[in-house]
Parts: sequence; C-alpha cells; structure tokens
Amino acid sequence: MKKELRILGIDDCPFNKFRDKKVKVIGAFFRGGNFIDGVMSAEADVDGTNSTARIAAMINRSRFRPQIQAVFIDGIAVGGFNIIDIESLHKNTKLPVIVVIRRLPDLKKIHLTLRKLGMEKKIALLEKAGEPVKMGKIYVQYKGINGEKVQELLKLTCTHSFIPEPIRVAHLIGQGITLGESRGSA
Repeated sequence: MKKELRILGIDDCPFNKFRDKKVKVIGAFFRGGNFIDGVMSAEADVDGTNSTARIAAMINRSRFRPQIQAVFIDGIAVGGFNIIDIESLHKNTKLPVIVVIRRLPDLKKIHLTLRKLGMEKKIALLEKAGEPVKMGKIYVQYKGINGEKVQELLKLTCTHSFIPEPIRVAHLIGQGITLGESRGSA
C-alpha cells in the first residue's frame, strides 16, 4: 500500500442539541497519515435523515474526488442521530467507507433511545452497518473493503494517535470553526 494514499477523514462540528437545527460536517483530505492537502465541508440536519446524501454530495463534487481512495468517518452519525447509511455512501461514491469508533457503543441503550424518540427506522441503518469489529484500540465498521485492507489503512494513517490522522484533523478543524479554537485532541 502506498504511503501517500489519498484518504478523506470526516467528523462533525460541535453543536447544541437544543438550539441548533444544522451541524457542519468537515472533511480533511490527506496524503496517508502525514500531510493535509485540503478541507471540505457540508451541512446536515441535527437528528435528521440527510447525512448520507450530504456527505456523498460533498465528496462527489470535490475537486479532490478523483484522488480519494477511502473515507474514514468518526462514528456512524453526525449531528446527534443523523445516522449515515455507510452502504449507500459506499455505493454513491464508489469508495470504501470505514467508520471509526473509539469505544464500543451500548447498542441496546441506543436502540431504546431511538424508540423513545420515535426514530425506530434509524435502528435498521445501525444494524445494516454490521457489528463493530475491534482493531487495535478502536472499533470499526466498513463497506467496500475487507478487514485486512482496513488494518493496513489504519497502520498507514494512525500516525499521532490510535485515531486516523484525517479524522483527528477534521475534528480539530471542526472545533476551531465552532468554538473559536480546538479543545483537546480527537
């Protein structure tokens, strides 16, 4: 695998779940895990249903699109419960999609919360993504790529922490945009 493979890392900006109706989604375009070559953004509805379409459009309209080899996403949702359909994102962009999860989520609790909020349909998207798989210190879900290749990409991109650098930098940019400066690390 080439060391300067082009990777896109995606994370959402901080938001207020009681006040904000939209959340900014940041994409950090990287060469491997060392060099940032560009930044892109989109907006999605807080607790909405448009994250997949908005992220796919952000990727497909980007001048970086022809170079992107894989997409890393920080968690399977943006803006609270705006759950990303990773299979659909893979199909619409024709790119491997890898969800990175720091800690194994309590899926039963999440399902219960979604039911209480009247968002039962979103449970199917969570189940469709598959069970999170532990790789090193993180968990991943993926479409359009096999586990061996995911491990290679993680090895290539996790240069400063156990989180891929494209996600870590997207997180820091999002905090800086929303809060005025980044606070802590991703």
